[in-house]
Amino acid sequence: MLKNFDAQAASNYINPYAVDVIRAKRRDLVYGISHTEDLLDLLVTEGVMTAAKRSIVLTIGTRKDQNSRVLDILEARGERACRKFFHPCLMLAEPDLYQRIKTYVGSMNEHIRDTRRQLIGYLLEREKKGVVGIVKTKRFSPETEDRRPVPLEMLGDKAAKRKPENLIHMIATDGELVLLEEPLEDTNINTVSSSNETVLHVAAKNGHLSVTELLIHKGARLDLQDNHGHTALHSAASRGHTEIVRALIRAGAPIYTLDMHGRTPIHLAAENEHLDSVKVLVKEEAKQSESHTQDMFLHMAAMEDNWRLAELLLQSGATVDARNSHKNTALFYAVARSNEKTVSILLNAGATVDYDVINEAIKLNQESILRLLLANARGAQREAALGSALFTAVRQNHDGAVTALTDGGANVNMCDRQGYTPLLLSAELGHAEVFRVLVAKQAKLDATLPNLSSALHLAVHSGSVPIVQTLLERGLDPNIPGPKAQTPLHLAAQRKRSDLVGLLLKAGAQVNAVAQDGLTPLHLASQQGHADTVIQLLRGKADPGLKDRVGRTALHWAASSQGESSVVDLLLSAKANPTTTDNEKKTALHLAAMEGKLDAVTSLLSHKAKGGAKDMDGNTPLHYAAAGGHAGVVSALLKSLNNRGTEERNAWRKTPLHAAAEKGHDGVAALLLEAGAKINSTDHSKDTPLHCAARGGHQEVVKRLVNWGQAGHLGQKKTANLHATNNVGKTPLQVAESGDTPEHENVATLLKRKMFLIK
Repeated sequence: MLKNFDAQAASNYINPYAVDVIRAKRRDLVYGISHTEDLLDLLVTEGVMTAAKRSIVLTIGTRKDQNSRVLDILEARGERACRKFFHPCLMLAEPDLYQRIKTYVGSMNEHIRDTRRQLIGYLLEREKKGVVGIVKTKRFSPETEDRRPVPLEMLGDKAAKRKPENLIHMIATDGELVLLEEPLEDTNINTVSSSNETVLHVAAKNGHLSVTELLIHKGARLDLQDNHGHTALHSAASRGHTEIVRALIRAGAPIYTLDMHGRTPIHLAAENEHLDSVKVLVKEEAKQSESHTQDMFLHMAAMEDNWRLAELLLQSGATVDARNSHKNTALFYAVARSNEKTVSILLNAGATVDYDVINEAIKLNQESILRLLLANARGAQREAALGSALFTAVRQNHDGAVTALTDGGANVNMCDRQGYTPLLLSAELGHAEVFRVLVAKQAKLDATLPNLSSALHLAVHSGSVPIVQTLLERGLDPNIPGPKAQTPLHLAAQRKRSDLVGLLLKAGAQVNAVAQDGLTPLHLASQQGHADTVIQLLRGKADPGLKDRVGRTALHWAASSQGESSVVDLLLSAKANPTTTDNEKKTALHLAAMEGKLDAVTSLLSHKAKGGAKDMDGNTPLHYAAAGGHAGVVSALLKSLNNRGTEERNAWRKTPLHAAAEKGHDGVAALLLEAGAKINSTDHSKDTPLHCAARGGHQEVVKRLVNWGQAGHLGQKKTANLHATNNVGKTPLQVAESGDTPEHENVATLLKRKMFLIK
């Protein structure tokens, strides 16, 4: 601190260093002054301190604390008082200590240019002039200051015996306004004791209104908290000092501050049954209601289940239906915390029961609270709230809440905007417990959604065996048509629920029922590859020969399904015809080859499926297997055909080798070539397989074709014709050069090398 003296001295007209020396050497001074009373006499004589203040300082218990208080006063009075403290007061009262201090400040001399502005210079100059008659010097004007000592009796016996940490707190405790005004001039008004109490805390706690108002007027902070988290407002409210509560509130004291135990001032007032203080705080809260950014007193009481506080707040004028920043009432929080006693008090005070409150009770499955709410629900919104709450209870599968709501007047057959009744919703969600309650409350079993889905359809969809059983036992038609004329059996088959299929068939469901798209339950089960369901349906006499709207049988769908491959075998064992064609003349073998389902292809071939059958576009199963790159299927088909069929052409005169080359399936191309596929066959555009591979930029297939050769008839060797031209006169090289990808460029380079156009 003192290292900056020279910079400060150069910029200030008043020597600033006496104050800094007190701060720097405070410990030495506090412990080094042993003649405190003599020092105080000298300070009074020099006009640094009043006689009244001297008397107050001497009431402080220990010499160390007295010295500390003296230094506080000096710092507050400023530089002139601090200089006088050193010379002549300290010099006369504590000469040894004075010399040590003088030596200390003398050591700082080298940092100071203007010696007249040094404290050491000041001290030396004063010593030259001497101190004769100094004790008798009078510096106070009788007209402006009463220097008579204040007798200890005026402070009271209690003050004389007490050993306070801070004098100003002691004066505030006693409420001596006259004695407090002067110390406040020299003290930080927000200074705290060891328990972090400010002077305002002390005044408020002890009920001194005039002192509190003085402190407020002088700018005391209203939000400071002591070690218990109490503000001055907490202190006043807890002791029922209502006028002080009013004064603090008028000055802007925060009313929602929480102490270490989470209590606001109103909590403390209520705990101690200070009803007047509670009323003042409630009234203030009402004024601030438009700017609430937190929970109000009543909300807090509801959350804490502090029903006594809630009752007191309501008696004091708190608005029962006030909403916080989240638009919730106190009743909502009482319900959310399952605080039944507080719920009762709020309802007795007229709290409104709305949907949010009822819904919260349902969400927590609080049946007793829900019944309490329903008994107090009033007004035009009651029916709508009950209906919405009933659907909420169904969604959450709270059967007790459903019982309470229906007993409370909720319409068991009401519809929501989507056309659901509570029973339909419970069936769709598979909530059997709620469904049972609704059935017992006479809910309509034959209600349907706008798309014609019945409760049975919805229950099958959710897979709820108990609900399906109940509906069937109560006579609901198992063949009731739903969306797109599907029966519940269609849904059960589609969703792999063989247990439900069995229930429905036993109840009389038609096994070959046809939906709008011509699909039977067997079609759907085969489509999904559900072996167990297929077995159930076949046992129920399902017809595997029936066709849907596109002419496909269950075998077609099983052959193309990604489900269990055993379904194809099950259908073939049930005498399904493997040669049946659909509307595009595709057999099940076409579809299996297209999907690369080797097991299905093998099973179909073993049941006399026609490996060379052509669809309406002239494609054989081998065409589809080659185009899909399904090498295993290609091998199986070639084996079945004894390597025939490689030259079968479709409507565009393409062979399977064309199909493989177009799609870039090098392995399949090799299988076909080995089986005798003609390497230079041309399609309707006179493209060879090499043209097709070059057009697609398929380098590996091109490499396979240009490097291929096998011994033909009379020892001639057949190789790919690099110079063959198509119907627009382009060679494979020219086709590759027409492409714009790096792959096409690589193919062109490969062909040029083969044609010896480049090295």
